[in-house]
Amino acid sequence: MKLSEFRYTVPKSLIAKYPADPRDSAKLMVMDRETGEMDDKVFSDITSFFRKGDCLVLNNTRVFPARLYGKKEKTNAQIEVMLLRELKAQEKIWDVIVDPARKVRIGNKIYFDDYKFYCEIIDNTTSRGRTVRFNYEGDIYKVIERIGQMPLPEYIKRKPSELDKETYQTVYAENTGSIAAPSAGLHITPETLKKLQKKGVRIAYVTLHIGYGAFQPVDVEDLTKHKMHSEYFDIPKESVESINKTLKSKGNVFACGASVVRALESSVLTSGTVKQNRGWTDKFIYPPYEFKIVNRLLTSFHPPKSTLMLLSAAFAGKDNLMKAYRRAAKEDYRFYAYGDVMLIS
Repeated sequence: MKLSEFRYTVPKSLIAKYPADPRDSAKLMVMDRETGEMDDKVFSDITSFFRKGDCLVLNNTRVFPARLYGKKEKTNAQIEVMLLRELKAQEKIWDVIVDPARKVRIGNKIYFDDYKFYCEIIDNTTSRGRTVRFNYEGDIYKVIERIGQMPLPEYIKRKPSELDKETYQTVYAENTGSIAAPSAGLHITPETLKKLQKKGVRIAYVTLHIGYGAFQPVDVEDLTKHKMHSEYFDIPKESVESINKTLKSKGNVFACGASVVRALESSVLTSGTVKQNRGWTDKFIYPPYEFKIVNRLLTSFHPPKSTLMLLSAAFAGKDNLMKAYRRAAKEDYRFYAYGDVMLIS
């Protein structure tokens, strides 16, 4: 299967710049991947597709305001620093991306928060990537939360606001570490979770910190040549027990988003069950793929030729997914991270 088979055009007017308000008022397209049949619902209807004994698996990663703006020493040129991940906590060393990269060289210092602290460039990693050391006393995460902006995807053509710190975040976010939201979960409300639990649905949490790879398009026609960025994940014991009980009782395992799928499918035992696991995964899922754990997928309408779209196509079937995307555009569904959502069963 070739990358060019996953090309499509979405009108710019359908790329969501703001989230649905309230969260669960978003449109929900429901697809039966066996028949290819589709139906239009509202996300608040989602609980009707669960049965007692099913399990909903959520990614409880928390997005932090990873986009910082600083001034380069001497020239005062504005530099954007996108924090990717902390490499050495004790030494405050981070992996970052800088823009404009041509102005940032090893040894340069970039000052933040009215020159109260700075980072020094200590290495180059990619054309825009740098390794930096922060000069800051205390908990650097506290100052990042205060001065940073939410790392909205570039296709959202507006500046992030303070409100995005709430809306570009799931209501169950707990473990800080992502620079992109698990977007399918943005529509879930506390009421959604209460209704599901009352219905006898198990709620299980995993953590996968979504990194810069989520924004990077696949750039090779031969999908077997694409290399995913590694992302840290953790599947705790209690979640393993909930998921495996569901599998044993022939219940449905609903994965909320691609990040959940990647974590679970990176942790499969030969018995076809999930194991307790933590570490790094670079698992790239694209058609054809045999899913071992997940048999229901809640997912957004993703950018063309993205790894997220490819995973959805592996689950739904390429032809089904392309048909669904064409239908979504015709019916004015909202696309991408702040857009509407699809349930594939």
